[in-house]
Amino acid sequence: MTATRPANPGHAPRRIGPFEVSAIGLGCMNLSHAYGVPPTREDAETLLHTAVEAGVTLFDTAALYGFGANEELVGHTLARHRDRIVLASKCGMTGVEGRRVIDGRPATIRRTADEALTRLKTDVIDLYYLHRLDRQVPIEESVGAMAELVDAGKVRTLGLSEVSAATLRRAHAVHPIAALQNEYSLWSRNPEQGTLAATAELGIALVAFSPLARGFLTAEPPEPAALTERDIRRNMPRFDATNYPANLALRARIAEIARDAGCTTAQLALAWLLSRGDRVIPIPGTRSVDHLRENLATLTLDIPAEALHAAGLVLDADTVHGPRYNESTLKEIDTEPCGKAG
Repeated sequence: MTATRPANPGHAPRRIGPFEVSAIGLGCMNLSHAYGVPPTREDAETLLHTAVEAGVTLFDTAALYGFGANEELVGHTLARHRDRIVLASKCGMTGVEGRRVIDGRPATIRRTADEALTRLKTDVIDLYYLHRLDRQVPIEESVGAMAELVDAGKVRTLGLSEVSAATLRRAHAVHPIAALQNEYSLWSRNPEQGTLAATAELGIALVAFSPLARGFLTAEPPEPAALTERDIRRNMPRFDATNYPANLALRARIAEIARDAGCTTAQLALAWLLSRGDRVIPIPGTRSVDHLRENLATLTLDIPAEALHAAGLVLDADTVHGPRYNESTLKEIDTEPCGKAG
């Protein structure tokens, strides 16, 4: 399967295994999960349809998002576009009785995949990730179960999320891994500690989630005091009262670089990621059609290399204030620590 090329010739499509995808994909999580009150169903469907028509061909969801609601939304809305897109979802972290549970046991992976196929209204998932490493289950067992899904024709290619280079190599020895999805942005540089090099060596795509730093690098960075009770950023140290003011000062310098380069802060951040290698694919999420178009317009811009370099010096793992997750969540993450913030 080859997905439709994006309209802009300035950034060639990128590859995930056998698939050719748009250089910027769409993360669908915040249409159902994590960042406050989700948009209306009508608005979410409009955004997804607009993304397809604008040339996006990689759509990313997961069983966890909305505890199945996001897969159902994406499946229902994009069913008529199925032959134009690469559809990615995730197993290994789901909602159980209202709680987030990491479970990489083979039986759970098989059951989650069958449930996902039903919600996504498809007979095969193009790219299926293990959402988190279950430290109680050897990665070889989890990936082995996922490989069985490939053999059964339920999944086309496999991926991992939030794992280290060492875990990636162990998994790749069991079954070829097409994509590694890790958090990667100007302020989250963990992939630079090993997985960026490993994916390049092994021919694996690095799909960058939260490329706009969870909204921090957009035109309207979040105001922590205004975040809803269920917004996951309330528990992220970079947004707390101790660290956020200092991070906003760094953001002001990034915004100045963007203005001088003739682009928005978000476009500068996305262009920086695109410059990290032709296998790096950012998947920003948004609820706004205007922001979607702004993000995709990055592909038409020629932002000076000097601006990208300057942005990377102003905001990085050593200048950012606070770790990306709280202590309990960091214990669940397998990625390499990075900088003074971990």
